[in-house]
Order: sequence, then structure tokens, then C-alpha cells
Amino acid sequence: MKEIKVGVIGLGARGIELLRNVVLAQGEQVTAVCDVYEDRARAGAEAVRAAGQAEPAVYLDYHEVIRDENVNAVIIATAWESHVEIALAAMHAGRAAAMEVGGAYRLRDCYDLVETWEKTGTPFMFLENCCFGRRELMVLNMVRQGLFGQVVHCAGGYQHDLRYEITYGRENRHYRLRNYLSRNCENYPTHDLGPIAKVLDINHGNRMLTLTSTASRAAGLSDYVQANKPEDTFLQGRAFAQGDIVTTVIRCARGETIALTLDTTLPRYYSRNFTVRGTKGMYEEATDSVFLDRPEDRKHDFDWRRVCSGNAEKYQEEYDHPIWKKYIEEGVRGGHDGMDWLEFQVFFQNLRENKPMPVDVYDAASWMAVTALSEMSVARGGAPVDIPDFTGGKWHMELV
Repeated sequence: MKEIKVGVIGLGARGIELLRNVVLAQGEQVTAVCDVYEDRARAGAEAVRAAGQAEPAVYLDYHEVIRDENVNAVIIATAWESHVEIALAAMHAGRAAAMEVGGAYRLRDCYDLVETWEKTGTPFMFLENCCFGRRELMVLNMVRQGLFGQVVHCAGGYQHDLRYEITYGRENRHYRLRNYLSRNCENYPTHDLGPIAKVLDINHGNRMLTLTSTASRAAGLSDYVQANKPEDTFLQGRAFAQGDIVTTVIRCARGETIALTLDTTLPRYYSRNFTVRGTKGMYEEATDSVFLDRPEDRKHDFDWRRVCSGNAEKYQEEYDHPIWKKYIEEGVRGGHDGMDWLEFQVFFQNLRENKPMPVDVYDAASWMAVTALSEMSVARGGAPVDIPDFTGGKWHMELV
């Protein structure tokens, strides 16, 4: 694609941040902005003008963006429920689609994504920015070089106190509130699962086979509302469906296990708990530490946390991923410590060069399916649920 003309669909907190601090900051041409709320759409247009670009088309209906002949790529940053619907429409219309993360509501959505991409061949990228995190990519590089030996287990979590964001969902027009009121599942799996899937070669010689999910009772949000929103007659006394802690365990075709934790409605610090365990070493995000099975490390076995806590930084010079080495030299900017900047650099570059996307439609389908499947498992008391093979067997041949 020689000239990229971007339409940004969804201009809430995430969408406007990406527009201002990443897309426009990278100099990409934005020709259309869209949100169902007119004030947000107008704010998007103002951001484009402030960047010195021509006035974009302003729409309140995403269909108009996709029909606009002056748009050939769309960024989808809307509420979770509409991600797949918009991506499908874009691909059918031949508009390259970059789709923000979130879990699937139905397995059919995941199949539709794959089938539409396979039919149309329209470029598609799943915007899982954590796959571009500096530490996640460094660990991936170390795994590829065999430093951890055979990886047998990984863990991760979306562990983020979102009580304010959720309970003020009506005031701030945020979609999480309606989800937490009505669903009980691993509703946001891809931040933790995405980097793990890359480490474990999911869809590239390995795949996820089954999962079990168990949810704790739902108490955190009701307690928060009672203490902090006594005047909120809508939420006072209302039961939330979403369990406070959801634990999901996944088994893979090569025998590895993955443990995911959703923890967003109790007081806590932020963590994705990225952990990789192998026969020759491990990485643990909680202490930002690498432990390798070498004489110099083994002697610190019993006081490893004291000696090695925070030691991952010393491995950066040798093992930083080539992507990060390149962009550190160029000056990484943008949100989330550079992850957003990097993922969009790669998206636009691969779009221009007609290259495959590094986080593709099979990744999106496999990772998003965890939400719908976990909802089934939780409802069945933690019963095992099969995870479909969205590659149609191609994972085994490493062709995806």
C-alpha cells in the first residue's frame, strides 16, 4: 500500500490517546474520525487539525468511514462488543483493519474473523501492544536462544484495580460497567496471553487444547460502590455478575501449561505477572528477575530474591530484542512505555511493504476465544472446555 489514509473509529480514552500520541505523532495521514458520541468525534477532528493536517471527515456511524473512498485503513478502538463487527465490515470492503483488544462474546465471532480474512486477504492486525513490551520481547529472545531450556509453564495476569473505571462507567460512558454487571468470565485475556503465546509458538508448531476457568465470588465492586458512591441509586444494592478473581488454566499440544489470572475489582498494584519457567531458567515479572541454571546463579538459590531481584536489566544489552534495539536508537515514544509506538510502527510499515502482520487473525481468534470459553467453563463449575483450532490444522505444519 503506497499511501495510507487512516480512519480512526472509536475516540474514547484509548482511541484519542492513540490518535494524538501515536498515529499523528508518527506522521500518518488521518482522513476520517468517527465515534457514536459527537463530542468525541469532534475532539478527534480537532486533534488532526492541531497536528497540522487537513480537516478530516467526521462521522457518527462507522459504516460511513468504511464507505469513504478517502480511507484505506481503519483503526478500531471502540467498545469491546463492536470490535469484530467493524473489523469484518472493513475487511469485506478491502480496508486494512487494525483492531484493538478484548475478548470474544461468541466463538462464532472468532470463526468469522478467520473466514473473512482467508476469503478477502485484507490486511488485519490485532493490536495487542503487550507483545511489543521490552521485557516480553527480551524474554522471547532469550527463549529463542535456548537460555531457559524447554519451557514447560507460563503465567500471566491482567491485575489492575479498575474499580473506579467500572463503577463510574455511566458517567464516563465506559463499556466495562455493563460487562461486569452481566458477564462472569476471563474478560480481558490477551495482555497476558499474547506474549505467552509467542513464547510457546501458539499457531506456529503448537496450539492451545483445553481450558478450565474458575471465578471467585463477586464482592469487590459492591463494596466499593457502598463506600464511595452512596448516592448512586442505579448501582447501590445491584449484584455484579463478574467474579473478583478468575483463574484460567490452559493445556497446550506440546504439553505446556498456562495460568491466567483476571484481578480487576479488588485493591491492588498493577501487574501482568508475566512468568516463564523452563528446564534451564525462568523470568518473573513480579521481581523483574532472571534466574538461569548456571553455577553463578545456583549459589544464590536460597536468597535469590535478595540477590537477583530486579536483575533483568543487566541482560538488556545482550538480549534486548532486535526490534527494541532498533527503536531505542531511533527514540521510542508513545504510550505504555513505547509498546503502542512500536506496534503501530510495525503495522504501518508492514502495510506499506505488503508483509504479513506479526499479530494476525489466527492470534486474534485464538486469544479472544478464551473469553467465550471461560464463560462456559465458569458456568459449568470449572469444567474443561475444548479450544478450537482456528488454523484448520495449519499450526502443526507451521504455515500460519
